[in-house]
Amino acid sequence: MKRITKSIASTTAALLCLAGCAGANKAALPAAPPQAQAVEVKDTVQLVNGVAITRAEVERATRVLLSQGGQPQQLPPQAMQQATQAALDQLTMAELLYQEAAKIEIKDLDQQVEKKVAESKALYPSPAAFEEALKGSGLTMEEMTRNARKTIAINTFIEQRFASKVQVSDADAQKFYQDNLEKYFTKPENARASHILVKTDAKMTPEEKQKAKDKAEALLKRVKGGEDFAAVAKAESGCPSATVGGDLGTFGRGQMVPPFEKAVFDLKPGEISGIVESQFGFHIIKLAEKHEAGKVSYDEAKGKIFEYLKAEKVRQAVTSFVDELKSKAKISRV
Repeated sequence: MKRITKSIASTTAALLCLAGCAGANKAALPAAPPQAQAVEVKDTVQLVNGVAITRAEVERATRVLLSQGGQPQQLPPQAMQQATQAALDQLTMAELLYQEAAKIEIKDLDQQVEKKVAESKALYPSPAAFEEALKGSGLTMEEMTRNARKTIAINTFIEQRFASKVQVSDADAQKFYQDNLEKYFTKPENARASHILVKTDAKMTPEEKQKAKDKAEALLKRVKGGEDFAAVAKAESGCPSATVGGDLGTFGRGQMVPPFEKAVFDLKPGEISGIVESQFGFHIIKLAEKHEAGKVSYDEAKGKIFEYLKAEKVRQAVTSFVDELKSKAKISRV
């Protein structure tokens, strides 16, 4: 089920983030607000109906694409060239969509932009931290505001022009479910557990390692004796999960190191393990819940299926629309 959720995210991600990086010079759009009027553009890479896409924007968009795909920021030359071209193609797509979006009226656009910028600032602990992050991204406040305006305009345009008109039938959803039952709608065996970790490393002397084990034994005695497991984990565990009482969340087989995994899946819900040694140290594990492998029912999955199929139809419609715009546009490399 997680896999189809990821597929939905990847299907729509380009449409939602394209606008944040596209062209700087908006003089070709008479309807654009004062913030987006003509500015001096240096290092232009491409013109889209007279609007510049700059080298800095392409580099920034390339970094975004690589981070989304989990790719390293430094690739072999040919692979980096392909990534750069993909970023430029997306920027061109975004610019064409923005030029169309600028033709529609969005009455509360200024208010939406202000809210979007305020939400971005609120993610940081202080104004200084926000300014530092903005500087690190290579953006000015003016560029960030302009990008927020473009993102909102494009998303509004896509919603009005395409998404609001897309229909997905129950028959379509059921067919997708049956066709992809094994691929997307199987639940692997999984468990949720907490642990307390007494860390060790390869540099420890035998005496130091024995001391760590003795500490783990003492902690085990405490939790077996009735002390609150989460409280002991918060106070004593050497794992970052200590902040949440040792809770590791839900995971399946193959996601943890073998000794830890075996201990988890041998436990019954509510049970606490003995001392389990791994390359990270000595663990004390408490199993919260365990679920056998099985199928996700259609009723459980249909919400995500409808979301995915709608996103696919929107993506196809937008892609066809942009291809049509490209055929009529004046696009030139500089």
